[in-house]
Amino acid sequence: MGSNSSRIGDLPKNEYLKKLSGTESVSENDPFWNQLLSFSFPAPTSSTELKLLEEATISVCRSLVENNPRTGNLGALIKVFLSRTKELKLSAECQNHIFIWQTHNALFIICCLLKVFICEMSEEELQLHFTYEEKSPGSYSSDSEDLLEELLCCLMQLITDIPLLDITYEISVEAVSTMVVFLSCQLFHKEVLRQSISHKYLMRGQCLPYTSKLVKTLLYNFIRQEKPPPPGAHLFPQQSDGGGLLYGLASGVATGLWTVFTLGGVGSKATSTPELSSPLGNQSLLLLLVLANLTDAADAPNPYRQAIMSFKNTQDSSPFPSSIPHAFQINFNSLYTALCEQQTSDQATLLLYTLLHQNSNIRTYMLARTDMENLVLPILEILYHVEERNSHHVYMALIILLILTEDDGFNRSIHEVILKNITWYSERVLTEISLGSLLILVVIRTIQYNMTRTRDKYLHTNCLAALANMSAQFRSLHQYAAQRIISLFSLLSKKHNKVLEQATQSLRGSLSSNDVPLPDYAQDLNVIEEVIRMMLEIINSCLTNSLHHNPNLVYALLYKRDLFEQFRTHPSFQDIMQNIDLVITFFSSKLLQAGAELSVERVLEIIKQGVVALPKDRLKKFPELKFKYVEEEQPEEFFIPYVWSLVYNSAVGLYWNPQDIQLFTMDSD
Repeated sequence: MGSNSSRIGDLPKNEYLKKLSGTESVSENDPFWNQLLSFSFPAPTSSTELKLLEEATISVCRSLVENNPRTGNLGALIKVFLSRTKELKLSAECQNHIFIWQTHNALFIICCLLKVFICEMSEEELQLHFTYEEKSPGSYSSDSEDLLEELLCCLMQLITDIPLLDITYEISVEAVSTMVVFLSCQLFHKEVLRQSISHKYLMRGQCLPYTSKLVKTLLYNFIRQEKPPPPGAHLFPQQSDGGGLLYGLASGVATGLWTVFTLGGVGSKATSTPELSSPLGNQSLLLLLVLANLTDAADAPNPYRQAIMSFKNTQDSSPFPSSIPHAFQINFNSLYTALCEQQTSDQATLLLYTLLHQNSNIRTYMLARTDMENLVLPILEILYHVEERNSHHVYMALIILLILTEDDGFNRSIHEVILKNITWYSERVLTEISLGSLLILVVIRTIQYNMTRTRDKYLHTNCLAALANMSAQFRSLHQYAAQRIISLFSLLSKKHNKVLEQATQSLRGSLSSNDVPLPDYAQDLNVIEEVIRMMLEIINSCLTNSLHHNPNLVYALLYKRDLFEQFRTHPSFQDIMQNIDLVITFFSSKLLQAGAELSVERVLEIIKQGVVALPKDRLKKFPELKFKYVEEEQPEEFFIPYVWSLVYNSAVGLYWNPQDIQLFTMDSD
């Protein structure tokens, strides 16, 4: 930049940046600000571009850190920005491109500076930098402590009040990004922050009244997924000489303008990914998740979480209880559609989990939908491609299924939805299958993947809990789903026998050698027996509650009846095996009576006829299988690092040096 420079590498030598970060104080009314803010370049998008920009400007930022206590130039820049934002709404209505452009540039510089300041100093030191003014070295104004709060409040107003137009799109994205940067101090702490200056400002004072409006706006930004305007469309058409009309017009406003420069070339084809097709939608969702997961203050709960927990449908005309703060209404149909369409990203899945878990209004609405397949299918696809997903994304998808399966109405309705040609399911061609049977197939596949790869007990438990919740309402199970249930039991049985054999051999070996420590086979055996019992309870629940609806499961049981022999007399399974043994014995005798060489169709016909004759009173009743998702005692220890890892990996236009990150481990580029 600068009158004679056009490369990022020249930024540290730029005369305007040097003056901003130098030892000379610049008054808020100095024409210098018009000169500083009259630059134009496409916002960096890739991590490579952002890294280059950061490396080129880090020396400027550090120079400002050193000199700002004497010059107060950071405060002056922020005051220039704040004074401009007061006219921003009118400028948007009047299509005042240059005014909006310069205001955006001011915020862009503030965001870049803040990112370095927050990385390199404590929040207390940062707060001091907001208080420094043009006085004797190190002095500060007694009332300017509010400048930080005023800036945060201004950003909230900008996000919520400025109409979203082509000319305001970039400044809206930048406002959201700057709020994310304000909260990014968490990245540089290993422990979860429970007290923070930025949290304090956001949870009380001037910012608090904007809580519900901000949450609502961020949700609508996610729902609408507004794409950015074409390059240059929000400003002026570019001329063939490369200077552009914008440059010519701007030079009438300020002399010695920064030369227009590009990162990757003007109009260069950006690499588009589905989740980043709307930078504003993506960034808004990330900020929403960060706000929702702020820890409660000592004297007050997180107001942003309260807003997320309590908002209602625009169709709901019932009054809000006076005890519910920060309440608002939003179009649930639009939100549901957006959630269904955006599940390819971690952050959209995390939002869906947050809403289902914390907002009873949205949970009731979703469970009443007659098109639940639009929501469930993307979740199943996440689980199906478990090898390609990170473990957190898989957990969120699984917990969403667990929450849904807590509802009996959901468990019944999914067996009534018939799907055709599920192209992403590659193990077998599924030309027609119920949503319920597909859900069973995918969950069982996840269990089998976990058994052979990750061996995560938590994942096992949640998969089995979802199947258990559904088991009493299994209806018309697809023959392949019935087969996979029994195949999983077969796999568990083999695993049990193998561990049992290893334990026996180990015990024999221990008699001859007391020096070698023994593996804890007893614990392994206990875990595998817990899982086997759970599977037997799931099969038993289906047979007890909906035997007449599931001839394919009875067929699969009979086909693999030998599997269950070893468990009939096992003390851990004797009780639960009683009903399964009764069903196997009863239908085996029916098949014997029918003779040999029976076709599959004939066997199924005999099963359907036999169901009517089976004495139901002989089936032992067991307590209903019902598992409810319960969040861990300190969920923030999981969710806060997870959310910030999403910000680190997914935020548009933000780059942090991986070596500076303390909250989680990241590989360097």
